[in-house]
Formats: sequence, structure tokens, C-alpha cells
Amino acid sequence: MAKRFSDPDRAAVYRAIHERRDMRHFVSDPVDPVVLKRLLDAAHHAPSVGFMQPWRIARITDASLRTALHAAVERERINTADALGKRRDEFMKLKVEGMLECGELLVMALMDDREKHIFGRRTLPEMDLASVACAIQNMWLAARAEGLGMGWVSIFDVEEVRSLLHMPAGARPVGILCLGHVEAFYDQPMLETERWASRMPLEACVFENFWPEDNASGDGVNADVSAVKGA
Repeated sequence: MAKRFSDPDRAAVYRAIHERRDMRHFVSDPVDPVVLKRLLDAAHHAPSVGFMQPWRIARITDASLRTALHAAVERERINTADALGKRRDEFMKLKVEGMLECGELLVMALMDDREKHIFGRRTLPEMDLASVACAIQNMWLAARAEGLGMGWVSIFDVEEVRSLLHMPAGARPVGILCLGHVEAFYDQPMLETERWASRMPLEACVFENFWPEDNASGDGVNADVSAVKGA
């Protein structure tokens, strides 16, 4: 039987998971290049369907390009606000990115020529996106362990960002990642603190075998997870 991690090592893994935050407030101190390489390596060791490794990571070091990406996000922020109707003003009060303040700005993208990879994707082609999300999560957890904050910005026009980064046909951006030092990590997810939304109870997301007939949407499922919770 494989040996499990030591108690302190296991606790550190769960601590990183529970203390990870989508950060929007940064201080502009540079990120140590050695640490940055470790984080990029963590992303590159994510699982991927068919071992296709569909992630491509652009490190943005050109100040004018960073400014242009920020402007693209700002335009879409306003468009998103307009689409929210009654919650427009509430949304506009939220800080949704820290692109101009963070020490490092990265663009996580899906590679081009992905259609040749059908292992695990023949009926679920979106698994390339799931694989990239795993790479982002790897980096996020590693960044928290390193004492760095990270924020995933997804408010942008895909074609505009593709054009700005000169991406080839078939490649597309998935997220703009703000990475850097922070004064403090949020005690709770910021959107929860701001009362935009709250975390669903575990019972609402777990059930056994079949989707409950009285809950086709998946909301409010009363599964018995007492064993998982240690109750």
C-alpha cells in the first residue's frame, strides 16, 4: 500500500486548499524568478486528458501590453455590468482584478491544433479546458504555499486578447492571471465578504448514484455526507 504523507504534510495540502483566495489586491514588489519558475513548473505538472498538456502560458513583461490587456478587461467589465440589470451598480463597486498592481501578469491559453487529440475528448471535447483549469489550480495552490496571491481574470473579449497576443488560429485565452505579493489574504472569498454570493453547503452538491428526481437543477440536494464531514 502506498505510504501517505506525514500529518504535517497532509495538513499543509488542506491548508493551501482552504486558504487559497481569488486575490484582487496586490503590492507591486517583484516576484522572485526562482519562485516564479517553481509555480510555472507546478502548473506544468497538472493532469491532462490524454496527456495532451494543452496549456500555454504567456508571461506579460511589456508594460504597454499589460496596459492594453487591462483596457480590454475594463471594457468587458462595463459590458458585464450592463448585462446584469438590477445588480449593475452592485457589480461596479466590486474590484475584479489587480492587473496593474501585481508583480507578474500571465495569460493562460489553450494551445492550437488541439483537434488532433481525441484520447478522452471524442465525446467530451471540453476536457482540454478542464486540463488547463487543473494547471491554473496547481499554480494557485502552490502560490498560496509560497505566500503569494493569485487572481483569475476571465472578464475579457476572447478575440481581442487573442489579437493582442498574436495567438495562432485555434489557440485561445482562458484566463489572465494576476500573481504577486499581497499585504494579507482575505479571511473569506471576497465575493462572499461583499455578499455577492455564498458558498453552497456540501450537502447541496453531493448525492448518491442517481440525480434526485425532485431536484433536476442540482440545487439543495440533501445528501448524507456525515461520514465525509466527520459528524
